[in-house]
Amino acid sequence: MPGDDFFGILADPVQNLLIKGGIQREYLQEVRLRAGSPLFLRYQNREISLNRDGQPCRDWKDAYRIRMEEVRETLEYLSGYSMYAFEDEVKQGYFTIPGGHRVGLAGKVVAEEGRIQCVRQISFLNIRLSHQILGCAEPVLPFLIQEGQVSHTLIVSPPGAGKTTLLRDLIRLISNGVPGLPGRNVGVADERSELGGAYLGVPQNDLGVRTDVLDGCPKGLGMTMLLRSMAPQVIAVDEIGSERDAEALENVLYSGCKILATVHGSSLEEIKKKPLIRRMMEGRVFERYVLLGFSPRAGSVRKILNGQEETIFCGKP
Repeated sequence: MPGDDFFGILADPVQNLLIKGGIQREYLQEVRLRAGSPLFLRYQNREISLNRDGQPCRDWKDAYRIRMEEVRETLEYLSGYSMYAFEDEVKQGYFTIPGGHRVGLAGKVVAEEGRIQCVRQISFLNIRLSHQILGCAEPVLPFLIQEGQVSHTLIVSPPGAGKTTLLRDLIRLISNGVPGLPGRNVGVADERSELGGAYLGVPQNDLGVRTDVLDGCPKGLGMTMLLRSMAPQVIAVDEIGSERDAEALENVLYSGCKILATVHGSSLEEIKKKPLIRRMMEGRVFERYVLLGFSPRAGSVRKILNGQEETIFCGKP
């Protein structure tokens, strides 16, 4: 809702603009502040810009332009007036704030011997709001259970279609347990802090009572560390794609642990163009595929397929 805690972390002129325009917190997905450029919002799954009266613009040239002092003021609010506390995260280009919201940033990078030392003169911010929808995975989970076990599952989704939201709720349900599936120990390799939304090491999102999170750790390394240290029964990871991911996933398979993973794509045909994914699909690694889309709304389940790529559920067109 306008005026809630999230709006309070924006520079006062930006905050007032959003309130004046009647922007509702629950439908706001992203706020982009670029010094000298128009304010852009991702709102109700579409990009909009606002004029000085808070009204949506047809032409971004008429939009309210962000000043450098507004970027600096927002950074002060976001960091609690102590960017030093987020120094290590900033080197990766983002940091997480209470509520699990993720702040991406760009500016002048200082590098030494190929390693980023710090980011100065920050003049670009991308604030991505964390939206946890408890219960959204309840209709999906029964299709992923076989003989009392979680199936190796790959969630396939175009950007912005809700794959992270669905995966987050699957983790919670599997961790807590549901009828027909007692709670499992779940390990989460949360490289970009999007699943748990950890702030100072504590997940801000509800991932369940039996879930262990490695925050900010590269996915491949994180999966290996979880296997060695936390004895998970299920490992969850967002956006697989690298060879390091493939090696770690193989270790997960050999350990008897179940996999929940996501990948960007609009269809199985599209993701088969990625060598790693194609290899895993040809090896019948995954026992279930969940395909998401935007119709009738973002996060809609289009289809669920078994390991032979046969449809076992078809959503409404």
